[in-house]
Amino acid sequence: MQFISLSIPNRDGHALAARLDLPDKVSPDDFSADDTFPAAVALYAHCFTCSKNLKAAANLSRGLVARGVAVCRFDFTGLGESDGVFAETTFSSNVTDLFDVAAYLQREYAGPQMLIGHSLGGAAVVRAAGELPAVRAVVTIGAPADPRHVLQHLTPVRHRIETEGEASITIEGRTFHFRQSFIDNLASVDQTAAIRDLGRPLLVMHAPLDDTVSIANAGQIFQIARHPKSFISLDGADHLLSQPGQARYTGELIAAWASKYMQTQPAE
Repeated sequence: MQFISLSIPNRDGHALAARLDLPDKVSPDDFSADDTFPAAVALYAHCFTCSKNLKAAANLSRGLVARGVAVCRFDFTGLGESDGVFAETTFSSNVTDLFDVAAYLQREYAGPQMLIGHSLGGAAVVRAAGELPAVRAVVTIGAPADPRHVLQHLTPVRHRIETEGEASITIEGRTFHFRQSFIDNLASVDQTAAIRDLGRPLLVMHAPLDDTVSIANAGQIFQIARHPKSFISLDGADHLLSQPGQARYTGELIAAWASKYMQTQPAE
């Protein structure tokens, strides 16, 4: 894929590493800051403790750019190639990172017409969408109905965090440091209201055999959300869409669904 590497400052002064994947008909040399960006833009939020470079994220992006959608994927503060300290972040700071990246895209290219979130990123895009007027559609992939679902990962050290204020734990072979502020922030989130008041067309995607975030979460999201809403079962997929071809297929499905709500072909 053609792409543009980006370094996006967030409100806390951290540089967020990002890339804007471009459809084949859109060349980085074909437009300037004074031009109208020649493609619809989707903003992608990665899964809990993941990064923009997860293979599934790249393949999902390929499926979208093949249908004419530019995709911006970035690393949340303290993850991947982005600056900042992960232990100082919260679910709410992930949401403000989305705001800051969307504002940058609006200034430099085009405001994102679609938000796509994988796992906890799905919960984050639901909360962010209402504050982003350019957004016309929202997609969740394997998302929890309540972001507090991620606390299951902290079960072995939960007591230590609550008594000592912080602790480290290994997730998928990598060590992460968590503080009580992360838990406290999740407790303050009213995700039900965010889903109910989304005010955007919503596509809920989930794998029936997801053993990280059960498909019951998709049912809860779909039940709470108001129309227009759609559901696609990702038959045969796992939580991370790790099987060959599954993520790209998912991207193509998203682009087809979103074509009703956004311009999915670059301008000639």
